[in-house]
Amino acid sequence: MSSSQIIENDIVSPLMLSRIPSSDSLNEDSVFNGGNQSPTHLISDNFIDLDNPSFVCSPLQCVHAEFYPTDLNIPLSGYKGSEPMHVFESPNGTTFWTPNVSDELKPVKGSIFKSCEDVLSMYQKYAEISGFLVRVGQSKKREGVVTKKKYFRCNKYGKPQRKRKFDTLCESSMYVRQSSFSVSDCKAHILLQICKETSCYLLVKFDQNHNHSLIESFNSDLNKISRKLPFLSKQFIHQMSLNIIGPSLCHRLQVSMKGGHHNVHGTATDFKNFSQSIRIFIGDRDSQLVIDRLADRFENLPDFYYDFTVEKGRLRSLFWADEISKLNYQAFGDVLAFDATYLTNKYNMIFVPFTGVDHYKRCVVFGVGLLYSETIDSYKWLLKYFLKDHGKQSTLVLTDQDPSMRQAVLQVFTDSRHRLCMWHIMKKLPAKLSVDTFESRWQELMTEFGLQDHEWLKDMYAIRDHWVPTFFREIPMCCLMKTTSRCESSNSSFKVNSTGANTLVQFMLCYDTLIDKQRYSQRLAEFKTSSASFHDITGLSIEKHAFDLYSHTIFKEVQKGIIKGKFNCYISNTEMVDSICVYSVTHLDKRNDITNIFKVKVFPHEQSLSCSCMSFIRIGYICRHTKDVLPKRIFAIENRYGVDNNLHCVLRNEILQHITECVDFLRGDSEGLTSFAEQIREIKSHVLSNLPTNVVSNETHLSEIKELVGQSIDHDVEINNPQGIQNKGCGKNRRLIAAGEKNVGKGPKAPRLCRTCYQFVTGHDSRNCPENIKDSHIGGNSKSKANPQ
Repeated sequence: MSSSQIIENDIVSPLMLSRIPSSDSLNEDSVFNGGNQSPTHLISDNFIDLDNPSFVCSPLQCVHAEFYPTDLNIPLSGYKGSEPMHVFESPNGTTFWTPNVSDELKPVKGSIFKSCEDVLSMYQKYAEISGFLVRVGQSKKREGVVTKKKYFRCNKYGKPQRKRKFDTLCESSMYVRQSSFSVSDCKAHILLQICKETSCYLLVKFDQNHNHSLIESFNSDLNKISRKLPFLSKQFIHQMSLNIIGPSLCHRLQVSMKGGHHNVHGTATDFKNFSQSIRIFIGDRDSQLVIDRLADRFENLPDFYYDFTVEKGRLRSLFWADEISKLNYQAFGDVLAFDATYLTNKYNMIFVPFTGVDHYKRCVVFGVGLLYSETIDSYKWLLKYFLKDHGKQSTLVLTDQDPSMRQAVLQVFTDSRHRLCMWHIMKKLPAKLSVDTFESRWQELMTEFGLQDHEWLKDMYAIRDHWVPTFFREIPMCCLMKTTSRCESSNSSFKVNSTGANTLVQFMLCYDTLIDKQRYSQRLAEFKTSSASFHDITGLSIEKHAFDLYSHTIFKEVQKGIIKGKFNCYISNTEMVDSICVYSVTHLDKRNDITNIFKVKVFPHEQSLSCSCMSFIRIGYICRHTKDVLPKRIFAIENRYGVDNNLHCVLRNEILQHITECVDFLRGDSEGLTSFAEQIREIKSHVLSNLPTNVVSNETHLSEIKELVGQSIDHDVEINNPQGIQNKGCGKNRRLIAAGEKNVGKGPKAPRLCRTCYQFVTGHDSRNCPENIKDSHIGGNSKSKANPQ
């Protein structure tokens, strides 16, 4: 192209001609090495060959610019030489960046591809080495099929956000939200043309010039593609949230486990955003998802039971129990304790677990409930459906002094004995106090200190049969639980996994995690008992009999009693009373002083015996044969909570396990690790070659959250979330807030552009836009609007 041609087309002003050398006078030395010629060059919107600088102009556009080399000196594979990019600056100040990659990776005009995915894969590989990202540009379609042209562009393509109108009377409009991702109207792209005869794609245009700096190799983990969380990371965030491990700590754990930030996909902010996405997904469908989950278990799990109440369209009460809880209640439900706990979910619903003690002296859960309020009617409803599900009443029911609980227990558990938790009173009173002795000493106490008119003491005396230990001596296993400490321990274990910020769906997942842990402990104790071997200490046959009879935990306690019975007890007298042999057994302490004398009666016809200490009745040692009541299948993997038995999940875990074992085996062998890494790369290349190259869509993101939560949102919401719950244990934030902090909290927020409704708003963004949620609720898929720009 000559200078006269440029003048005739009015592409460049005549004043610039004096600065434009002819193409024959330009060479590489004059452009890049400071030759005699002026370092000027014409840039087109097409293609620049840096090895052979010349005038390459489009018929439509020709720009006059100056080129200045950069000296980055970063040796990277795929780069042509040591410079990863060339930087050029025009006289008017416009700077262009051109990747300096090898010719084998560059797109070549005139190349033909069989599919659009092949083109995208090729361009993405080039972009990865060059330091930019690819976005799918516009295309000409007819009836949804590309008919003529298709663009693949730099992700910085597109005009920046349109200018906002500032209102001097509205302070919030003066703030501009900062964003780390922005567009600069970059023109770098490739253009494809569809061949009608062969349905192939012809690359007809390639522009490699960018108007923004490219991403350095050491920052490649910070680009948008690398920051997209893989499913394993999303699964890790979700599962850690069930153990009160937040997204920030999850990110730090990933960095530690994978050996640096560069090996972790996503930043701490990305982890937080995904955690928020799960909550947004649940949203107003929280109660409906919980009921759907329970209904699904009712249909698929044997002997699963649940019930709930709804008032004015909102969830009010909920109870559920599974088969294993029922089997535990049949075996260990003689003594039942329940207590309310708070701050387990964001709606302040009261969580009420029913707790007992198994033959390993561990807490077991018989069922759980969620209540709207702590009224008598609420507890009556809960106890009624607990009794309906389990079918029998406990011998002893233990609660605290809550009046609503007391009235509900008396009205529903009519055949049970109600006991109050009065640990501080029992601590002060002797454990072996008889009823007559208690009555006489109480009256002496009231008279001596003039407390006959003390209201609280009068009330406590009136209900003495609910808390004084001597009134429960005849009840079997009355000493198995004397306080609500078991309930408090169980409640605190639930709070280890759940917080007051959890939704009901997340709380239920946390509950599943805790129950799985509880049953794992039970299975571990069962295994310890079945694999234990007997070690004789006393030489008495009753010791071997106790080993065969009791669980390992109970045997250790019984063995201590046998040892003390051999060395600290002796028979001081024997007599026959009505064909009953009565032994007087003297008990000694460590100093061989007599502490007490007990009467042991032997009934030869019944082949039984009893002791005046009533230890067996009060403590109620449960033999190890009770384990036969719990079938072995309850420990099977398919009956465990918190375990995903989906075939895809099982295979994923198996693959990761095989890879981990191989890496562990080769951890000190450099050659072996190199060979194994090469094999993994080949497998990856083979797998990915058969999959379509595509950007992760909103539908994929939504389906992943559905898989993690375990519920879909394909139907209407019939049960809304509870609101306005205020109970005595909900708690309040009483932290004093300074005036400055209040002013900061009341300050105006900068409006942000929602990419779904394309409005500047402060109440939502593209993830929780009402239109987006509405679309996903109706069709199960997200539908994005066209950018009006």
